[in-house]
Amino acid sequence: MPNQYEQLKEYTICVVDTGDYGQIKRLQPQDATTNPSLIYKAAQMEDYADLVQDAIKYGKGDVGRVMDKLAVNFGTEITKIVPGYVSTEVDARLSFDTEGTIKKARALIDMYKEVGVDKSRILIKIAATWEGVQAAKVLEKEGITCNLTLVFSLAQAIACADANATLISPFVGRIFDYYKKAQNVDSFKPEEDPGVLSVQSIYNYYKKFGYTTIVMGASFRNVGQIIELAGCDRLTMSPDLVDKLIASEDKIEKKLDASKAALMDIEKIDMDEKMFRWMMNEDPMATEKLADGIRNFAADFCKLQEIVKKKM
Repeated sequence: MPNQYEQLKEYTICVVDTGDYGQIKRLQPQDATTNPSLIYKAAQMEDYADLVQDAIKYGKGDVGRVMDKLAVNFGTEITKIVPGYVSTEVDARLSFDTEGTIKKARALIDMYKEVGVDKSRILIKIAATWEGVQAAKVLEKEGITCNLTLVFSLAQAIACADANATLISPFVGRIFDYYKKAQNVDSFKPEEDPGVLSVQSIYNYYKKFGYTTIVMGASFRNVGQIIELAGCDRLTMSPDLVDKLIASEDKIEKKLDASKAALMDIEKIDMDEKMFRWMMNEDPMATEKLADGIRNFAADFCKLQEIVKKKM
């Protein structure tokens, strides 16, 4: 009997969420995702000191350029291991700056081009604020593919799809955390998990109305959440959760099915800025978790920046 990781790959493209390319090499996923938190951890490891030093040399005293180059250096190494997409995140402090996000994305893609990495290999990772979605709309028209991250609601997902975003990352674990605290419970059954249900509703909506944006479930707290989303377009998971899947041979069944979703009775929502902001206003969890996610990524970006400054 194949292990659960091998079984999952029959239904879903598996992605590893780490900045440690030793782990990526070991697990051999299709794609890889990083974020400032993961690069912050990896940048402190001796194995990657050369990537940090190269970025410092490239930046010539400009901390902003050093930070961009560091993200590109990690991404470039990962493209040598995985055959598919590598996600590189825009500075979270630009989450409410459409023009700033567009400018930063173009700069990152230019840096990748300098080292021979084609833009078709890179997903520019942008927080799914209204401003971030509008930036993605422009970038996608330029052939710069985007991963809209920190998705906690159907409103965000619909806006991203309307902008023709290549991929979205709806977060399971952080929704789980919110409702666990709000309802004062220790856990949820996987099939009743609010984070799982959120991704299922987004997936079904997309397949019902023929959207091509890829749904990549992210931010998992346990393997039960992953197994309950078997059949999702992609799932990105930490190496420790992948190892738990590898350690088990329990049977996995396909849970999400595009053909079944197409037959569902789902109401189409016409999304514009007013509707987006109203739906977010009516969803305290999504509003809180989006803001919290942006703050945390920005804080880790700043911590990484301090490490870099000390080495300059």
